[in-house]
Amino acid sequence: MAPISIKRILISETVDPCCKKILQENGIQVTEKQNMSKDDLIAEIKDYDGLVVRSTTKVTADVINATGNLQIIGRAGTGVDNVDVDAATKKGIIVMNTPSGNTISAAELTCTLLMSLSRHVPQAAMSMKAGNWDRKKFMGAEMYGKILGIVGLGRIGKEVATRMQSFGMKTIGYDPITPPEVTATWGVEQMSLEQLWPQCDYITVHTPLMPSTAGLLNDTSFAKCKKGVKVVNCARGGIIDEDALLRALESGQCGGAGLDVFVEEPPENRALVNHPNVISCPHLGASTKEAQARCGQDIALQIVDMVMGKGLVGAVNAQVLASTFSPESHQWIKLGEAIGVVLKSCTTSKQPFSQVQITTQGDCLKGSSGYMTSAVMVGLLTDVSKSCPNLVNSLTLAKESGIMVTRNHSEGLTQGACEVEISVNGSSYRATGSVQGGALVLLELNHSVFRQPVSLSGNLLFLKAAASPQLMPSVTGLLATAGVEMESFSAPAARSGDQWYCVGLSSLLGDLGALKPLVKEVVQLSV
Repeated sequence: MAPISIKRILISETVDPCCKKILQENGIQVTEKQNMSKDDLIAEIKDYDGLVVRSTTKVTADVINATGNLQIIGRAGTGVDNVDVDAATKKGIIVMNTPSGNTISAAELTCTLLMSLSRHVPQAAMSMKAGNWDRKKFMGAEMYGKILGIVGLGRIGKEVATRMQSFGMKTIGYDPITPPEVTATWGVEQMSLEQLWPQCDYITVHTPLMPSTAGLLNDTSFAKCKKGVKVVNCARGGIIDEDALLRALESGQCGGAGLDVFVEEPPENRALVNHPNVISCPHLGASTKEAQARCGQDIALQIVDMVMGKGLVGAVNAQVLASTFSPESHQWIKLGEAIGVVLKSCTTSKQPFSQVQITTQGDCLKGSSGYMTSAVMVGLLTDVSKSCPNLVNSLTLAKESGIMVTRNHSEGLTQGACEVEISVNGSSYRATGSVQGGALVLLELNHSVFRQPVSLSGNLLFLKAAASPQLMPSVTGLLATAGVEMESFSAPAARSGDQWYCVGLSSLLGDLGALKPLVKEVVQLSV
């Protein structure tokens, strides 16, 4: 991917000063405006290429759709539930987070809450401040030998496991992505949630908030737990059903809860916060000097590396771009877009197309089918979709348009090539291209293999006609009459039947009408 141009960035929340400093040192103008209303943000965001937020700014679809040239939303932290990622993707905007910036701080707070639950530390401290000396009231329990269930075994879950194992706890867990053999190396035995609930003395959740995790701990799951189980949530409000948690606390099924996050922040319903067996914090998971400095530094460096074309880290909606930063990939991406443009031009009168099949060929394109597919769709959808297609949103736009896109890769070939076949009203159109000597070339169009590969640059005229000695003299004469020079000519290898020819032009023709009596089909385009 060619380096993205980011000239102006808006920071809408308090971020460590190192973030602004790093961005400015790399030639990016930075404006800091905090506590903006939604309307203020909508009015302000039009002037920026990038936006950096923490967790307070709500980057909704309305905000995203009001942007003019916004190319990146950087979240200085882990969770991106304050950003409408789907709306950003559709607009072609990269959403980036700092996946490891607050890992240690969030893990340490989780451990702090686990230990505080076991020994009633906050309640005892408040009792002392009230002038009491009540040792019996705050009888606790050792953590040694107890079972800790960790739901979500990513970075934070792993750090929590290793720390609590030092207290002699047995750690078990569940994660649908991290393989059991991997977590076993951290000393965490994986199992299903149905197996996990009944075993745990303590449960901590470390998942993102999504439909599959909302209300993960609810009336049903609490009923399957040990009586008196203690739970901690330093991830996202809503993973534990708050109403179900209150019922479990009041019945004694849950012996205590440590909550750093809530569905509504700050919570207007204080029932949980005021419960004597609840230890609550105002979302402090990342509130350490170290985490804030790390998140601010990480998001700035990630943006700078992307702008400089060095690499892409933390993109939550554009993983396809991660492998597009080598110089070689730039030309292949341009090739994919060019093939898309050629096929779109050849089928303009027959659109819309319903299916697209992209096949990458050759060892040099192994692992490249993702970005090549996106690149082809950019070419096919340019000037067709209402949105501006790019590598981030082209597949989303294709899906919304009802286009079925499939891809595969053929290995074993020495030379790399990209073959694209599209279906239009039951008819099939195909083009194959490659990169030769750093130049983009078209090898074949609709089964016409060119004797001399077509250079995919400049103004091109494609003609479909039967082989005839009179064809090219007639075409040359018409071009001369129009004052257009022929700069190149590529003929098909086959000499029978209807074939495609390509003529390089000094400029596009104003009218193709004079050519139509000579050929079956004619199109022109600029690459």
